[in-house]
Amino acid sequence: MVTLRGDIDHRNAAHLGASLLFPHGTATARTVVDLSAVTFIDSTGINALIAAHHAARRSGGWLHLAGLTGYVLHTIRLVGLDDVIPCHPTLRHALAALPAPHAVATVPPGRGAGPGRS
Repeated sequence: MVTLRGDIDHRNAAHLGASLLFPHGTATARTVVDLSAVTFIDSTGINALIAAHHAARRSGGWLHLAGLTGYVLHTIRLVGLDDVIPCHPTLRHALAALPAPHAVATVPPGRGAGPGRS
């Protein structure tokens, strides 16, 4: 989870990108970005979120946004980012909506399906 505060604009979008992306444009597979304390976002901030979303998808994961309000919510909707990245009204909603970890079934030796078994 990454919590952001204040304005996200051309002055700090590079820092946001560095926080969400590792070197060479890779990202953690699963990230929730809490925007509840963000008061402004411009196109450079939007582009940083899109880059992080694409990097997470390339690594088999996802990026979710939480706590969008006021101007930030309006901007996200205006550019259609809410159609691309899952958005949630609160951090609690975002965490509740996260995909469950994949269950891994273990089969005791000699019990699994194999040649001649069904």
